[in-house]
Amino acid sequence: MRRRRPHTPAWTATLTWKAAVFITVMCCALAALLGVLVHTAVTRETVSEARDKVLARLADATRAYEAGEVLPPDSGIDPAGLPASLRDLAVSGRRGTVEADTHGRAAMWAAGPADGRALATEIDYSMSAHTIERLDRAIVGSSLLAIAVTLLIGAFAVSRVTRRLHQTARVARRISAGDLDARVDDPCTADPSRPQDEVAIVAGALDTMASTLQRKLLAEQRFTADVAHELRTPLTGLSAAAELLPSGRPAELVRDRVRTMRALTEDLLEISRLDARTEEVDLAVHELAPLAERVVRASGTATEMRVVGAEAGDAVRDVRVETDRRRLERVLGNLIANAHKHGRPPVILTVDGPVVTVRDHGPGFPDYLLTGGPQRFRTEGGGKGHGLGLTIAVGQSAVIGAELVLVNAEDGGAEARLTLPEYVRFDEDEPAGRKGDGNGSRSGGDGPTGDGQAEAT
Repeated sequence: MRRRRPHTPAWTATLTWKAAVFITVMCCALAALLGVLVHTAVTRETVSEARDKVLARLADATRAYEAGEVLPPDSGIDPAGLPASLRDLAVSGRRGTVEADTHGRAAMWAAGPADGRALATEIDYSMSAHTIERLDRAIVGSSLLAIAVTLLIGAFAVSRVTRRLHQTARVARRISAGDLDARVDDPCTADPSRPQDEVAIVAGALDTMASTLQRKLLAEQRFTADVAHELRTPLTGLSAAAELLPSGRPAELVRDRVRTMRALTEDLLEISRLDARTEEVDLAVHELAPLAERVVRASGTATEMRVVGAEAGDAVRDVRVETDRRRLERVLGNLIANAHKHGRPPVILTVDGPVVTVRDHGPGFPDYLLTGGPQRFRTEGGGKGHGLGLTIAVGQSAVIGAELVLVNAEDGGAEARLTLPEYVRFDEDEPAGRKGDGNGSRSGGDGPTGDGQAEAT
């Protein structure tokens, strides 16, 4: 059976956390290394001094023993407390020293041979031992203090870097969301002669990329608007001339192509207005189900409409939304046209509260559309359409404050789900003039279904 990996908190993946762990580990390792070196050096020096001192006293005791004089203090033959190892060493004819606890205190012993016995002497080593202990405590305390100070300074330095990285990431997300004026550094205050670190170089590269992208997109938007405006005048004349042609199959073909070109031109103009963000919204309160039903009828397609709760005889909630009727009709019309053009029947429009879903049973949306959204002039429907219908639907949805989600259904087919801002009435005695289905709102402009130029599914 596959073992589940333990859950790791998200904050452990941050650069600040990793830097703090790295600094702590390195400081501890460095403090431990320096502490061991200092402890070893001081201990070696202290022990060496104590041994030299006790050996010098042993030499004095040996001379006194050989001369038959009184032995120095703390010296004697086989004294009590002499470590057994040192006694055996002296009996065997050799001299040596050893550190041992005698009567509850630290002492340094030295012993040498004396007629088959051990002549030994000792000095008090407790002060030196206490000095080494205090030194060890000082090393530990200073190491902890140094680690804490270094960690604080390192965390402060790393936090400054991470703040700049977070700022760069926020600007990148704003650019991805369409705010092409977002920049990390103000070009008016930037000093190009000032030395830059790696974060500043990344921020500068992001600003340069955003400026280049903005220039290219603005050039594309101007080109789209100019082309649409330039085509509008000759197409108007061509449409009038086509109406003067004698009846017949050639005239019908010409009129059909002229209508298609005019619809494409209007789509281009609408996209240019959406790009320029100059659209003005005419908000009013509308009943959603009747509005959607009118769009289905106006589309002239075999679209099945369902209202959740109506099939089972339940009381259907009278959902009203605050929106721009013309733009909402445009969005729904494009979604229906896209489903019929690139999907397969049955095409079902479902109203469930403030949510409208248009579902077909075709091959579904392509992967690029689900990942990056609709792209103008790109389709995968065998050349049908120009990839403008869904682009317009997404843009108009954003204008009216609705959320349009494009997904593939689990059992096949494409599903476009539009969530509208629901209107909530707080006063039950609201005048009847506010309860209408929106017939009194302005609805000029494009028709509800548009031209059917839609993104490929």
